[in-house]
Amino acid sequence: MPRMRRLGYGLLVLALLGLAGNAAAQTKNEGLADLDKAIDAKLNAQRIGDLGEVIQLCRSALKKGLDGEETVIAKSLLSSTLLQRAALTSTAIFGKGPPHPLWDNYRRLAMADLDEAVALTPELPEALLLIAKLQLLPDGNVEKATQSLDALLKIDLQKAGENAAETHCNALVLRAGLDKDAEKQLARLDEAVRLMPDNVEVLRARGLLQLDRGKSKLAIEDLKRVVELEPENGSILEALAMVQADLKQYDEALANLEKAQRLQPDSVTPLTVRAQIHVQQKELDKALADLNEARTLQPNNLIVLLLRASLYQEMDKPDKALADLDRALQLNPKFDRARRLKAVLLMADNRLKEGIRELETLAKASPNDVELQVQLAMLYSADKQPGKAIGIYTDVLKEHPDNASALTGRANALLGVGKHAEAITDYNKAYKLEPDESGMLNNFAWVLATSPDDALRDGKRAVKLAERACELTKHAEAHILSTLAAAYAEAGDFDHAVQWSKKALELGKKENQPPDLQDALAKELESFKQKRPWRERLEEGLGPQVEEKKGSP
Repeated sequence: MPRMRRLGYGLLVLALLGLAGNAAAQTKNEGLADLDKAIDAKLNAQRIGDLGEVIQLCRSALKKGLDGEETVIAKSLLSSTLLQRAALTSTAIFGKGPPHPLWDNYRRLAMADLDEAVALTPELPEALLLIAKLQLLPDGNVEKATQSLDALLKIDLQKAGENAAETHCNALVLRAGLDKDAEKQLARLDEAVRLMPDNVEVLRARGLLQLDRGKSKLAIEDLKRVVELEPENGSILEALAMVQADLKQYDEALANLEKAQRLQPDSVTPLTVRAQIHVQQKELDKALADLNEARTLQPNNLIVLLLRASLYQEMDKPDKALADLDRALQLNPKFDRARRLKAVLLMADNRLKEGIRELETLAKASPNDVELQVQLAMLYSADKQPGKAIGIYTDVLKEHPDNASALTGRANALLGVGKHAEAITDYNKAYKLEPDESGMLNNFAWVLATSPDDALRDGKRAVKLAERACELTKHAEAHILSTLAAAYAEAGDFDHAVQWSKKALELGKKENQPPDLQDALAKELESFKQKRPWRERLEEGLGPQVEEKKGSP
């Protein structure tokens, strides 16, 4: 090849790669011929195999030896070609269709090229971005993805080429997704919007982040802008409708859901969101019609089954709700949300032991789920198994000593077996954490007013706690009025004790409480009329006779 022709191609490569320098070095060396062939091959490359030929020729030229500026040209040509081949390989993963079944093999091939490209040219933005995208796939190296994005974001935008803003913007979005701090996430997305104010993906990401943070009014601005840019984007219309529903802008939400459904007739999301709006509007029959239609579209959609079960629960149709939940669990036995709701329904139907079995299955699979463990302990208490409840609460409190629910639950269970001193210790701790929890205040006041242990009773404090519990419940719960009466009796104020005990008895009759609980309220009233404070009595193995009246587990 004539020398002038080789130099012309060299200058062309320099221009394409944005490299400065003088390609007019005159010293001949052993790798020049292979470099010339590599340049020719790159200009004529049409298939991925042609890129492989360019790569091999560049490697050969560098191995044989080149002068300084020819070395720069060869390395730049090699790194850009490796990036191009990696990008083409990655279309098997990121293309429009579903990923190739052997996508992980394609990732390994692409990563080999990208690692070599970045080793040759560390500040190669597109390569760093593609590395991050590949490593953020399942079983990828998240740390390597983070390092690549951080390296990319340090590159000076003015020196990074014509697509630098878009690449930088995409990197900011990915990096925001790796941040745990919401403020850092938002700062990165704000910067991405500044770089590309009309980038749909960036606006969508920021809008959804604001939605997750409960900033619905800010979220709606970004999502509306996305709809302006892409009016036929059904998924964004769905997201916008969700935000509008959260803001109770029901008419706007329903209009957008209608558009989304028209654009995506096979999607159940518009139907499920519309159903939830109808529930908010107390139009349960319309909500059921939407969920039935969604079920017709996708009979085995777990979320549709769960939502319809919840709706049936709201409509007081527990059998139909349980049927949907059983179907969901048949499809996916590990669907925890369905199993939790099933346990709730069983409890509401006084099928405690069945509810306990459901939660035991969940607890076994998720031993570190504190909320689940506390729920199971509460069920044990309700099923008159205080020992099991106390054991679970104690295990939870070893790891989470400030868990107010566990403290209150254990106190209630201890109260149920007559261990009043230990119960008071737990109530005191729970009170410091949640001083306005009415159930805890009620039971705390009750043990301070009625314990048979003289050293534990404190009438004045019991009155204070019971009064607050009554305020929080608007004096509308008979068992809490009963506690206030017992507290006044312990404090020696029998006039007020009789007054509140009468109101408790009257309210209990209005509430149609079971006869045994109404009898207990009547016995308390008679005791106060005789100026005798009430004392808790125990039944062996059952705990306080009035425990259920006191509103615990």
